[in-house]
Amino acid sequence: MTMTAKSTICAETLQRFEKYVIPNYGRYPVALVRGAGSEVWDDQGNRYLDFFPGWGCNLLGHCPAPVVDAVQQQLGQLIHAPNTWYLEAQGRWAQLLSERSFGGQAFFCNSGAEANEAAIKLARLHTSPGRYKTITFTGGFHGRTFAAVTATAQPKYHEDIGPLLPGFNYVPFGDLGEVESKIDDETAAILVEPIQGEGGICLPPDGFLQGLRDLADAHGLLLIFDEVQSGCGRTGKWFAHQHFGVEPDIMTLAKSLCGGVAGGAMVARREVASSLRPGMHAATFGGNPLAARAGIATIEMIESLELLDRATELGESFRKQLAPVVEELAVAVELRVCGLMIGLELTVEAAPLVQDCIDHGLLINCTQGNIIRLLPAMTLTDQQLEEGCEILKAALRESKD
Repeated sequence: MTMTAKSTICAETLQRFEKYVIPNYGRYPVALVRGAGSEVWDDQGNRYLDFFPGWGCNLLGHCPAPVVDAVQQQLGQLIHAPNTWYLEAQGRWAQLLSERSFGGQAFFCNSGAEANEAAIKLARLHTSPGRYKTITFTGGFHGRTFAAVTATAQPKYHEDIGPLLPGFNYVPFGDLGEVESKIDDETAAILVEPIQGEGGICLPPDGFLQGLRDLADAHGLLLIFDEVQSGCGRTGKWFAHQHFGVEPDIMTLAKSLCGGVAGGAMVARREVASSLRPGMHAATFGGNPLAARAGIATIEMIESLELLDRATELGESFRKQLAPVVEELAVAVELRVCGLMIGLELTVEAAPLVQDCIDHGLLINCTQGNIIRLLPAMTLTDQQLEEGCEILKAALRESKD
């Protein structure tokens, strides 16, 4: 059942936020209170189908049972202990990530921004003295902390916070020639999302990632893949770079890493990782027992239920549902799909369409102003996919004029 009227929020909740919470987020007038799989409910009892669960963090849907069970069990054993001690679950988690990627060793933190900060610092520590510059790409997004936001080559995120951290050069996504022109004796690394997420689900041109690998090798640079949004199985492979046959020196992860629990990680080749010496970097809560158990449960659930294959299957189902819209409606320009990263570029602003979908019980996202972005769960059912796509297609048809 879908909604037909705009939802309202409890006045007491709204007043409390207005009085006590810094208004740094644009919030929809909905208070979510419960979730299960790809469905959530608000404080008025309205049900929503969620095609953007947890801002991309809930790849397994809301409250996946194996993650809930693992965290609940761990809560009664050990909630937190500092990283000056060995934590069994943290070691096991690192092993699982290493074995499913390119080998190497893991540093754990709490978010994607923290993972990227660690990667930028490691690149400077590992390369020869005087090499500190990092090349990043227009349309990319790497986080809100200072190095991460400086690495983000989008001017809207830099307004009124300058001067920014020195050492970042911006290049158009896909332009190998421009990358090579920016490399000098002070360049340490290239940082790129294999598939740009916030930039609009932009897939790399053919040969681009391999070209970056070749340039990095030729000039003694580190190649860093930001897989915060694209990693952990979302694209139908464990990590998006595996679609392109290119391995990085460093990879950053977060969002889907722990099935909805906060957690981040940086994975680096062993010979690179050794440059992060004791005392050079840390994260107090990084790799804590709750996050570690959640991370392990997430990997085990994906494998036991064969959800990598399911992500690929669902991605093709979204393509079949939405590709005809591009042919039918002038408002739809291009559909971009890789597993469960789905972008639909429009000729109009997408925010009104997002609100229309909310009013009819579907949660989606827009990015870059005119791109509908979907990051649905691997556990989405065929019936839910069809239901949500019908709502989205109806909203698109209404916006065609």
